[in-house]
Amino acid sequence: MAFEISGRVIDIAPVNQVSDKFRKREFVIEKKEAGGAGLFIDYIKFQLIQDKCDLINESFLNAEVKVTFNLRGNKWEREGKVSYFTNLDAWKIERIRTEDTEQEFPPHITDESFPGDDQLDDLPF
Repeated sequence: MAFEISGRVIDIAPVNQVSDKFRKREFVIEKKEAGGAGLFIDYIKFQLIQDKCDLINESFLNAEVKVTFNLRGNKWEREGKVSYFTNLDAWKIERIRTEDTEQEFPPHITDESFPGDDQLDDLPF
């Protein structure tokens, strides 16, 4: 089952080559929500594995994104002790266009961007 969440990317770790056949990359988003008692901020760490490591790079830092991910749980046993851990495996990252990030996108086209009728007469075609 896939989940989605939006937030601002605040940290991106380098790719970690765990073994010859396995690599991962972690990143963190900041999720802000207003509640009855004020503003709540969560810091949520995701991991990208294998070819998905290339979905994010330093240009995403401070960008608003929507992350699509799977929730994975694992059991680990060592020296008779059992541990459980949970991973948020991201598999899709999309930038979200907001007023704060508009400068990262092409500027809006306005009437002022086009020449007026009097300027069109001077064109060579």
